[in-house]
Amino acid sequence: MSTNPTRGNSAPRRQARGPKRAAQIHEVDVLIVGAGISGIGLACRLTQRQPRLRYRIVERRERIGGTWDLFRYPGIRSDSDMFTFGYDFKPWTDSRVLADGEAIRGYLQETAEDYQLSDRIDFGVHVTSADWSSVTQRWTVVAEDGNGGPITYVAKFYVGCTGYYNYDQGYRPEFPDEDTFDGDIIHPQHWPEDLDYSGKRVAVIGSGATAVTLVPNMARTAGHVTMIQRSPTYIVPLAAENQLMIRLQKHLSPHAVYRIIRWVTMVLGRVSFSLMRTFPKTVKSALLKLVAKRLNDDIDIKHFTPDYDPWDQRMCVVPDGDLFDALNEGSASIVTDTIERFTSSGIQLGSGAHVDADIIVTATGLDVLFNGGIDLTVDAEPVQVSARLTYKAVLIEGIPNAALIFGYTNASWTLKVDIAADYVCRLLSYMDEHGYGAVVAHADGNEQSDGTIFGNLTSGYVRRAADRLPRQGRRGVWKVKHDYLADYRMLRRAPIADPHLEFAPRLVASTAPSTDPTPPASSTVTATADRTTVL
Repeated sequence: MSTNPTRGNSAPRRQARGPKRAAQIHEVDVLIVGAGISGIGLACRLTQRQPRLRYRIVERRERIGGTWDLFRYPGIRSDSDMFTFGYDFKPWTDSRVLADGEAIRGYLQETAEDYQLSDRIDFGVHVTSADWSSVTQRWTVVAEDGNGGPITYVAKFYVGCTGYYNYDQGYRPEFPDEDTFDGDIIHPQHWPEDLDYSGKRVAVIGSGATAVTLVPNMARTAGHVTMIQRSPTYIVPLAAENQLMIRLQKHLSPHAVYRIIRWVTMVLGRVSFSLMRTFPKTVKSALLKLVAKRLNDDIDIKHFTPDYDPWDQRMCVVPDGDLFDALNEGSASIVTDTIERFTSSGIQLGSGAHVDADIIVTATGLDVLFNGGIDLTVDAEPVQVSARLTYKAVLIEGIPNAALIFGYTNASWTLKVDIAADYVCRLLSYMDEHGYGAVVAHADGNEQSDGTIFGNLTSGYVRRAADRLPRQGRRGVWKVKHDYLADYRMLRRAPIADPHLEFAPRLVASTAPSTDPTPPASSTVTATADRTTVL
């Protein structure tokens, strides 16, 4: 049996550390943690709106991309349309509705090049902790490079753009008698580059976005692929290409086409979501009829009939119904059952049936990790984030000069990222104009918690992480709305000044010497140690 890098959920090992070195120290106005969709988007917004600011992006991996650099499994693609997954300011010009991972990473790389971000990104840097000092109005962010060398960033504003899951390991339950299996056990988050599954029998455990992507893609060359699910998920076929876009491209500029398609898609998405939540039984019936039409008569619709309402959990989309085609052709099959144990030749199911397999793929989900696992402290006191509310789903109650960028769970991630980044820029401008050096959100004592920032989602990864995530309130700025139009008004149009925000005058205090390049000529440079007085 070949070596399996994911067995036991082991994280990649760091190189052995040499002699302890003096820490590199960088002074910046804004520190962005993460060079994925969120981090690159915010950096572009800062370049557009705040050209005087000195900012840096720190990224643990060696390339831009985040999720789209990490995942390499067959068929990796977006699970939401690219016309809303793309940035507001950077048109997605391909007619494909769901793009593959490499195309998305290329889009991010091109965006970074457009905004000349390469000199502002520190790759291979792992941030471990961040402490806010009320005395200096600065964050001290401790990190290390790939060899364990210490790096310190002193920042006026901290922005976490790390997403919400653990990059070192996915969720990986242990199954009885795993060690008896003679083949490979693979988790999609750590896909071996040299894995050859041509002609082999593959069992994919799971029913989420990863599983429904893997099955039809592997079925093209594997001997047979069996999808094993404990319970069904809503799976909706979606056209692979946007025909309206193709027609409009013949008459309009790329920017005009993108604007039209983006807004049409947003409106239709919001309307469909509202209908699903308002008339769940009717919509469920319609969805099941749609799926039934795509399946052969010998495939039981029970495998696609969840016991919950639409959007109680995330829904899955399949381009041109490729999963249904693989099932109809017989190159793939689906079973809904429990797993009793692994055997030497496959998986023994609770019903008594046996799934023969040479390779088992555990597409069992993700492990939620808030803020990339970075320890946050305020004046050296640890912050229990799971006890804090979110303000406009961007700031965290009681944590000064810090924003955490999260996307939507019921729509494209980037829709929320765009307007959250815009809000951060507006907040920084407001602080600059009024001479403020610190801002912190405070909830009054009457504000009650109403679950986590994921709202009503009942997905397994949400339930498992309930004790690790920030909370949301029941009303106003503390309520996470998951509604683009409402958030657009709140984040892009509503005044920055708010009774729930406390601002403090800017202090002129000494900070650590900077090793960054000299600020642009347009920056205001004073005779004090506080070189840039933007905040």
